Amino acid sequence: MLKNIDTNLWVAEQPLKYFGLEVGTRMTVIRFNHNKLMVISPIYPEDKIIQQLAQLGTVNYIISPNLYHHLFIAPFKKIYPDAELWATSGLEQKRSDLPIDKIFNDECSLQFLEQVEVSPVIGFNTLDVTGYSPLNEWVFFHTESNTLIITDIAYYFDAFSSPIMQLVTKLFGGYQQLRPSFLEKIATPDKEQVKQSIQRILSWDFERVIMAHGSILEQDAKQQFKLGYEWFLGESI
Repeated sequence: MLKNIDTNLWVAEQPLKYFGLEVGTRMTVIRFNHNKLMVISPIYPEDKIIQQLAQLGTVNYIISPNLYHHLFIAPFKKIYPDAELWATSGLEQKRSDLPIDKIFNDECSLQFLEQVEVSPVIGFNTLDVTGYSPLNEWVFFHTESNTLIITDIAYYFDAFSSPIMQLVTKLFGGYQQLRPSFLEKIATPDKEQVKQSIQRILSWDFERVIMAHGSILEQDAKQQFKLGYEWFLGESI
């Protein structure tokens, strides 16, 4: 079910397990030019969500922001065949079945979105069943609401998270901390590239952070994001 977060900004959430852990997942919806919608990291398109999106406008853009948030792209695209599918580089090989329209690259600019800026996070690795692999994530800054929209480059698990994630983050660190996991910290050798990416993100004047897993952080989000990445990098930024 869609939940209004700010002007022209909504989220919808669903349960999701990763490595057997209930981490939940969240998609973000931005409306611009009165009735055009951009959907970042789609979740499974339940009937209620489809009805609510129709009330907000027309889905024009579907965004797969990294190499891992693609599970529900195909059913979403099937419902909205006229929407442009934008994806991170490498997804065209990983999911050759997806009808990708455009690939994000260093030169790309979502000029059709006057209220959104985009930037890649280079060098960040994550963990999957094969071991450590690149994430290739693009992040978004919704200027109208001063909101940073990320997917897997940081999490925020707190009392509203599943009991298992509360336990895991308390045991391994990270509970009520806006930051990547310890595993991602040790899996990312080239932290200088990550540092440069994060410095670009910190140049944005955001107050809120929406992520795919964990609770939305409404207050002091920029400072907490900075502190989380200083822990990740092992130095001040």
